[in-house]
Amino acid sequence: MTQDLSAYWMPFTANRQFKKAPRLLTRSEGMYYWDDRGRQILDGVAGLWCVNAGHARPKIVQAIQAQAAELDYAPPFQMAHPKAFELADRLAKLAPAGLDHVFFTNSGSESVETALKIALAYHRARGEGSRTRLIGRERGYHGVNFGGISVGGIVGNRKVFGTLLGGVDHIRHTHDPARNAFSVGQPAHGAELADDLERLVALHDASTIAAVIVEPVAGSTGVLLPPQGYLQRLREICDRHGILLIFDEVITGFGRTGQPFAAQTFGVTPDLVTLAKGVTNGTVPMGAVLVKDTIHDTFMNGPEHLIEFAHGYTYSGHPLACAAGLATLDTYAEEGLLTRATELGGHFAQAVHSLKGEPHVIDVRNVGFVGGIELATRPGEPGKRAFDAFLDCYEQGVLIRTTGDVIALSPPLIIETAQIDRIVETIRTALRRLA
Repeated sequence: MTQDLSAYWMPFTANRQFKKAPRLLTRSEGMYYWDDRGRQILDGVAGLWCVNAGHARPKIVQAIQAQAAELDYAPPFQMAHPKAFELADRLAKLAPAGLDHVFFTNSGSESVETALKIALAYHRARGEGSRTRLIGRERGYHGVNFGGISVGGIVGNRKVFGTLLGGVDHIRHTHDPARNAFSVGQPAHGAELADDLERLVALHDASTIAAVIVEPVAGSTGVLLPPQGYLQRLREICDRHGILLIFDEVITGFGRTGQPFAAQTFGVTPDLVTLAKGVTNGTVPMGAVLVKDTIHDTFMNGPEHLIEFAHGYTYSGHPLACAAGLATLDTYAEEGLLTRATELGGHFAQAVHSLKGEPHVIDVRNVGFVGGIELATRPGEPGKRAFDAFLDCYEQGVLIRTTGDVIALSPPLIIETAQIDRIVETIRTALRRLA
């Protein structure tokens, strides 16, 4: 490859640091990457929360190859191809009850934008056009487009982009280490934090609020779990005031929490669900929004020749993505992967919580195959301690992810107990070497 790395401006990357000491991955298979030095790297993060079935799975690879030769592209506006309908039907059957309609996008960020637009247009279609306010949550991550960063609550993703969308507010986050540090699974304290939505209803009036969007498990901000009863309480408040509830399941979808969707794990059904990542096992970019029947049906009025919802993308329901999605769902089903985190979740929890008491560890959080190990921040260098751990683990042949001073784990669902143990022991070694 070229030795000049300057042309590529890398996303969410410390470009200058990376290009001084590049970490280049050249191939992958199963639970592993290989780098340009020929070293095998155990994948502890499923690529980027997305390669849930493991790398280079034959059925998925073959489906993409065959589709490229058969039908490489089909226009999605006023036209379609069979696999888009087949995949939508398969996704609706996996979804929580009542979410029977699927709008295809190309990424999690686009799924969020789509869900927000559906919410706004739905209220207008039903005669409540005054409902234009969108409510997010502090520390939330909903992608990187303007709608997503407006309802999102991660300061670093927002601060340099101006005033963002108007008419957006935020409820408080659920991180409460004083009461919930080292909780195994859902923390016991904090259901009442959902009542912060009532404060915003009192401030703005429910008649102005279209939707609330939250991640069932906030991933990119550092693996924050919903307290017991929190999501149920949020659902009740939304129902009381006629507000739509959107779950951003871009990370938690497709087996990450031990069920197809976290909504099923936590027993709360939202009105809209955003998804991406695991729908194609990370092979071809794709996202979608699952939509409740009553919302979809509200749009299906007026003259039949008119477009009901003026929104979509050139690559919505792309043939290669649909082929990859169908093969991915087949792989999940054949190997029981969507519930595997329930089977091995106990071992995973025990392993990550064994890091309690190690140097710098101030909290450990987990659900299914998601783990967060929070480190004390090095004075004057926020995020640097975790990043040093990331570099150390990479040199030991294990890929982890860090966000701020939190080490985040989300391994492929095919992981075995010995691989869980290796990831955790590699982190332990790195922690003991950290300043």
